Amino acid sequence: MSEYKGLMVFAEQHEGRIHPVSYELLGKGTEIAQKLGIEVSSVLLGSEMGDEINELFYYGAEKVYYFDNPVLADFDLLNYKHNLVRLVNEVKPETVLVGATHLGRSLGPRVACALATGLTADCTALEVGDEGNLIQIRPAFSGNIFAHIRTTTRPQMATVRYKVMQKLDRDASRTGEIVRKDADIIDSVLKIVSKESAGGVNIAEADVVVCGGRGLKCAADFALMEELAAALGGVVGCTRPIVDDGWISKQHQVGFSGNTVKPRLYVAAGVSGSPQHLAGMRDSDVILAINADPSAPIFKVADYGIVGDLYEVIPRLAAEARQRS
Repeated sequence: MSEYKGLMVFAEQHEGRIHPVSYELLGKGTEIAQKLGIEVSSVLLGSEMGDEINELFYYGAEKVYYFDNPVLADFDLLNYKHNLVRLVNEVKPETVLVGATHLGRSLGPRVACALATGLTADCTALEVGDEGNLIQIRPAFSGNIFAHIRTTTRPQMATVRYKVMQKLDRDASRTGEIVRKDADIIDSVLKIVSKESAGGVNIAEADVVVCGGRGLKCAADFALMEELAAALGGVVGCTRPIVDDGWISKQHQVGFSGNTVKPRLYVAAGVSGSPQHLAGMRDSDVILAINADPSAPIFKVADYGIVGDLYEVIPRLAAEARQRS
């Protein structure tokens, strides 16, 4: 496997803007590369990306392979897969990292299959093991354990969750090499007929998340969560059982099978703190837990805890927040 060398990050873009998960992967990739003495590169498929390419250098890429073609402006699964596979076969990076976004979860496995290599999905940590092997860490058995996986084939491939890696500080003095590649466009059965905004919230980007759990008695009681979230300038989150019961949409779910969040403030109201939920929020800057049960596991990860009835505590917190705003 000595012919394989280097680490490559797939830079996801949407409407000409690079997804922040790409910068997080470059941060982790730089850390790994420094340990192994290898190069960190990135691959970008799009059209007329302009100065956006430089952002990859600012966040750690040493080289960017750029496919510029109007067909690649929007995500076309077949053409993205086809050209990415061609590049990997040519460059032969030892490791390929892809964000575990909706796009990445669709693209990554297909690329791995075409390359006849393994892929570890939804990683939450990456480490360098013996002989430079990548140890890919992901929750398993509904988040109750963490599996440590080593790929025996090359390249090693992993999709990595958003908001679990640390990006480098943006440094506009960083430069690198742009390698322009000719895209090989194939006939695709996928056609974009129209585009519509999905609406709703992007909970992963929120600075404040107010999460409701099983301590709530009914769907209507989410109005309490919304009241506090509005007072704090945040958004509402929830645990999986709340989504399963149809109280609120899945885009609000935090945890192993939902969203990973890393807000400045995370308020967990009536949340017990199962391992599945903790996997999605434990890296928040400040965690405030509100629960009537003093033995609830959520208090073990909380920075501040209030043992009490959320129906009494939440309105008082919201009133105080409004008074101070």
